[in-house]
Amino acid sequence: MSDEHNWNPADDAETKLSDDIDRANTTLEDLTIEDLQSSVASVTDEVGKRIIGQEDVVERLLVCVLCDGNALLESNPGLGKTTLVRTLAAATDLQFSRVQNTPDLMPSDITGTEIIRETPEGREFVFERGPIFANVVLADEINRATPKTQSALLEAMQEKQVTAAGHTYTLPRPFFVLATQNPIDQGGTYPLPEAQTDRFLMKILVDYPDFDDERTIVKQYAEGAVLPDVERVLPRMHLLAAQELVRKVPIADDIRDRTIELVRRTREDEAIEFGASPRASMALVLAAKARAFVNGRTYVSWEDVAEMAAPVIRHRIILDFRAEREGLTPDDVVQRLLE
Repeated sequence: MSDEHNWNPADDAETKLSDDIDRANTTLEDLTIEDLQSSVASVTDEVGKRIIGQEDVVERLLVCVLCDGNALLESNPGLGKTTLVRTLAAATDLQFSRVQNTPDLMPSDITGTEIIRETPEGREFVFERGPIFANVVLADEINRATPKTQSALLEAMQEKQVTAAGHTYTLPRPFFVLATQNPIDQGGTYPLPEAQTDRFLMKILVDYPDFDDERTIVKQYAEGAVLPDVERVLPRMHLLAAQELVRKVPIADDIRDRTIELVRRTREDEAIEFGASPRASMALVLAAKARAFVNGRTYVSWEDVAEMAAPVIRHRIILDFRAEREGLTPDDVVQRLLE
């Protein structure tokens, strides 16, 4: 359906979003907490059909989805990041799109652009929507795009909307940017500025599989085996309902205070030049709630905070040059603060 130049499709998008939220609230009333937790657990099972191992990575991606947040996946090539995101989208009944970032990619290639189209009534301006208009957007090798193109994602990630040709378009809900980057080949790349990395709820590191998992991967993908089908086990409306419920998971005052104190220590530690902001405190509390929900609990434990601390904080701190000279990593410092 075409959008005329003098009509803002964001109006319809906002109406649809309001209807979606109303239906999600109705769904929440009809379902029990156990029903939603069971649906989320089923996503892990479905993703495990095609992604061998990487249970921690899958859990953290699910946490990001339940928090309505964005994730930055970093690993060497060939570890299945794209397959993981595609499978997650398929299991959660979400519309998926992929953007392969290159230095010549323009912002309009992501957000969309206006074109003139011939119709029986004459010429009209039509906004052709870009790949950003999806529920799950995989931004592959985001550090290969220029800063101008990277900034096109900034409004979408933070405001859940894009502005093009003087119009503001609301993005579909839920909406996530799951970006990847390769840490070993930095030639021709544009590192993400701190203001943009802070928009990612988590930075997730994907490591090499162990021998048994790699043997299973080879059997499944290199020896003619039929790939198992992935079923849609978490409808979009159930996901919206689960997102609303996650924020209501109770957290004890002492655990909340310890979480805030952990983030505040990053601003005082001598190994850290720039510490994490209050946004990190909010993200860590919310991620801990989502992890408790994913693991079938209705309360937050300190273990949830400890497990989410490194993924939430590692990209929000900058180490002092002396710490880098000693070979320390952000994870090392976060672990020391936890202890």
